[in-house]
Amino acid sequence: QAHLVESGGGSVQAGGSLRLSCAASAFMYSAYCMGWFRQAPGKEREGVATIAKNDSTTYADSVKGRFTISHDNAKNTLFLQMNSLKPEDSGMYFCATGYRGLCSRDRSLYDFWGQGTQVTVSS
Repeated sequence: QAHLVESGGGSVQAGGSLRLSCAASAFMYSAYCMGWFRQAPGKEREGVATIAKNDSTTYADSVKGRFTISHDNAKNTLFLQMNSLKPEDSGMYFCATGYRGLCSRDRSLYDFWGQGTQVTVSS
Protein backbone atom coordinates (compact mmCIF):
# COMPACT_ATOMS: atom_id res chain seq x y z
CA GLN A 1 0.00 0.00 0.00
CA ALA A 2 1.42 3.35 -1.04
CA HIS A 3 0.80 5.78 1.77
CA LEU A 4 2.73 8.82 2.94
CA VAL A 5 1.12 11.51 5.08
CA GLU A 6 2.95 14.70 6.01
CA SER A 7 2.08 16.93 8.95
CA GLY A 8 3.60 19.64 11.11
CA GLY A 9 3.61 22.54 8.70
CA GLY A 10 2.41 25.98 9.67
CA SER A 11 3.21 29.66 9.81
CA VAL A 12 6.15 30.94 11.82
CA GLN A 13 8.28 34.05 12.01
CA ALA A 14 11.84 34.08 10.77
CA GLY A 15 14.15 32.44 13.29
CA GLY A 16 11.47 30.05 14.46
CA SER A 17 11.31 26.26 14.27
CA LEU A 18 9.00 23.60 12.94
CA ARG A 19 9.13 19.82 12.99
CA LEU A 20 7.63 18.03 10.03
CA SER A 21 6.51 14.43 10.22
CA CYS A 22 5.80 11.90 7.50
CA ALA A 23 3.83 8.85 8.56
CA ALA A 24 4.51 5.95 6.25
CA SER A 25 2.92 2.59 5.62
CA ALA A 26 5.17 -0.40 6.19
CA PHE A 27 5.80 -0.72 2.46
CA MET A 28 6.73 2.93 2.19
CA TYR A 29 9.05 2.71 5.14
CA SER A 30 10.92 -0.20 3.55
CA ALA A 31 12.29 2.19 0.94
CA TYR A 32 16.03 2.40 0.35
CA CYS A 33 15.87 6.16 0.56
CA MET A 34 13.46 8.65 2.06
CA GLY A 35 13.62 12.34 1.42
CA TRP A 36 12.09 15.73 2.02
CA PHE A 37 11.49 18.06 -0.90
CA ARG A 38 9.96 21.51 -1.10
CA GLN A 39 8.33 23.60 -3.76
CA ALA A 40 7.69 27.33 -3.69
CA PRO A 41 5.15 28.93 -6.04
CA GLY A 42 6.59 29.26 -9.53
CA LYS A 43 9.67 27.24 -8.69
CA GLU A 44 10.75 23.67 -9.27
CA ARG A 45 10.55 21.08 -6.55
CA GLU A 46 13.93 20.85 -4.85
CA GLY A 47 15.49 18.28 -2.57
CA VAL A 48 16.02 19.41 1.00
CA ALA A 49 17.32 16.35 2.83
CA THR A 50 17.55 12.60 2.41
CA ILE A 51 18.22 9.61 4.62
CA ALA A 52 19.19 6.15 3.40
CA LYS A 53 18.68 2.71 4.93
CA ASN A 54 22.19 2.90 6.38
CA ASP A 55 21.27 6.25 8.00
CA SER A 56 23.56 8.26 5.77
CA THR A 57 22.12 11.71 5.12
CA THR A 58 22.42 14.49 2.59
CA TYR A 59 21.34 18.11 2.86
CA ALA A 60 20.93 20.97 0.46
CA ASP A 61 23.58 23.61 1.08
CA SER A 62 20.87 26.12 1.89
CA VAL A 63 19.67 24.14 4.93
CA LYS A 64 22.89 22.61 6.28
CA GLY A 65 23.31 23.33 9.95
CA ARG A 66 19.66 24.35 10.33
CA PHE A 67 17.65 21.27 9.29
CA THR A 68 17.96 17.70 10.54
CA ILE A 69 16.39 14.64 8.95
CA SER A 70 15.71 11.61 11.11
CA HIS A 71 13.39 8.66 11.42
CA ASP A 72 11.68 6.54 14.03
CA ASN A 73 11.71 2.92 12.91
CA ALA A 74 9.25 1.85 15.58
CA LYS A 75 6.67 4.31 14.27
CA ASN A 76 7.49 4.18 10.54
CA THR A 77 7.86 7.93 10.63
CA LEU A 78 10.23 10.34 8.94
CA PHE A 79 10.99 13.73 10.49
CA LEU A 80 12.47 17.03 9.44
CA GLN A 81 13.49 19.35 12.25
CA MET A 82 13.77 22.87 10.89
CA ASN A 83 15.45 25.55 12.97
CA SER A 84 16.42 29.16 12.28
CA LEU A 85 13.81 29.31 9.56
CA LYS A 86 14.08 31.95 6.86
CA PRO A 87 11.41 33.37 4.54
CA GLU A 88 13.09 31.56 1.64
CA ASP A 89 12.30 28.26 3.36
CA SER A 90 8.61 28.82 2.67
CA GLY A 91 6.86 26.34 0.40
CA MET A 92 5.03 23.06 0.25
CA TYR A 93 7.08 20.29 1.80
CA PHE A 94 6.77 16.74 0.54
CA CYS A 95 8.17 13.45 1.73
CA ALA A 96 9.07 10.82 -0.81
CA THR A 97 10.41 7.28 -1.01
CA GLY A 98 12.80 5.67 -3.46
CA TYR A 99 13.66 2.03 -4.12
CA ARG A 100 16.44 2.20 -6.69
CA GLY A 101 19.48 1.65 -4.49
CA LEU A 102 20.56 5.27 -4.73
CA CYS A 103 19.93 8.08 -2.32
CA SER A 104 20.32 11.68 -3.36
CA ARG A 105 18.21 14.78 -3.74
CA ASP A 106 17.51 13.98 -7.39
CA ARG A 107 13.73 13.77 -7.46
CA SER A 108 13.80 11.33 -10.41
CA LEU A 109 14.98 8.64 -7.95
CA TYR A 110 11.74 8.77 -5.97
CA ASP A 111 8.69 6.68 -6.73
CA PHE A 112 6.06 7.73 -4.21
CA TRP A 113 5.13 11.12 -2.84
CA GLY A 114 2.93 12.46 -0.09
CA GLN A 115 0.41 15.27 -0.53
CA GLY A 116 2.57 17.84 1.20
CA THR A 117 2.39 20.21 4.16
CA GLN A 118 2.65 23.98 3.84
CA VAL A 119 5.39 25.94 5.57
CA THR A 120 5.21 29.72 5.63
CA VAL A 121 7.97 31.82 7.19
CA SER A 122 7.35 35.51 7.61
CA SER A 123 10.04 38.14 8.02
